[in-house]
Amino acid sequence: MDYKAEPCVTAYSPFDAASDSQELRSAMRGLGTDEQQIIDILTKRNNAQRQLISATYAAEFDRDLVDDLKSELGGKFENVIVALMTPPVEYLCQQLHSAMAGIGTEEATLVEILCTKTNEEMQEIVATYEEKWGRPLAEQMCSETSGFFRRLLTLIVTGVRDPVNTPVDPELAKDQASQLYAAGEAKLGTDEEVFNRIMSHASFPQLRLVFEEYKELTGQTIEQAIKHEMSDELHEAMMAIVECVQSPAAFFANRLYKAMDGAGTDDDTLIRIIVSRSEIDLATIKKEFERIYNRTLHSAIEDSETSGDYKRALTALLGGA
Repeated sequence: MDYKAEPCVTAYSPFDAASDSQELRSAMRGLGTDEQQIIDILTKRNNAQRQLISATYAAEFDRDLVDDLKSELGGKFENVIVALMTPPVEYLCQQLHSAMAGIGTEEATLVEILCTKTNEEMQEIVATYEEKWGRPLAEQMCSETSGFFRRLLTLIVTGVRDPVNTPVDPELAKDQASQLYAAGEAKLGTDEEVFNRIMSHASFPQLRLVFEEYKELTGQTIEQAIKHEMSDELHEAMMAIVECVQSPAAFFANRLYKAMDGAGTDDDTLIRIIVSRSEIDLATIKKEFERIYNRTLHSAIEDSETSGDYKRALTALLGGA
């Protein structure tokens, strides 16, 4: 199965950074702020174009665009706009840092960002994190997590996963499926090291084959095995890898649904997924959300506890209903 990643935000054409920076300055000048103008410009440009606008704004007005936006905006709306103005890898690094700052750790955020990445994407994150925070990501993470969950994330972060273009090996997949069975359902207790090794080393295309072989061999899905054999954060991390191997869009659609389900909204997750996937596969996620939940993502956000400019910015990134 080839994953068809369709973005919602693409390069805007015709693009004029000077005109956009002038319009943004006008939107923030004088009494009051024209929030709709800010939404209309920034949600319709891709990140590379936003960086050009920012550079043009600085050259033209000798001011920092992000600082000006922060001083004019507030709350969750400000968070969305600042996220849009941040280079994508740097934004994910900020989210990882926040998840590990202060008392307690947001394990679900670590799982969402780290377990869904190819090795190539992971290398970028690791390099950017250390450059920005002056401390290796693996070191920071080791001090915030424990047990087999820490071991799995450490393996992923240290870049042991095979590159995406590594040819799949059907014979190896059979052997890996057998190893997973022997480490889990075929014995009393679980050998988590075997699960960690295979789930962190094999490329996503190879894992897809391993999961098919597992079902062929055992008559059970790998999800059923993980549910029986794992618990807590390790279970969540393993399930995230499985879901992203099979369909990243389904994984993110489920995360978005949970962020809006029940009382209160997990705004950080909502913003992070919509912003960080907007140029990758947000249109695919929208389709998958509708397929799974029988309603559009747009309507789910409209009916959620989001409001005002914050809601308008999120729905603008979805590119209509």
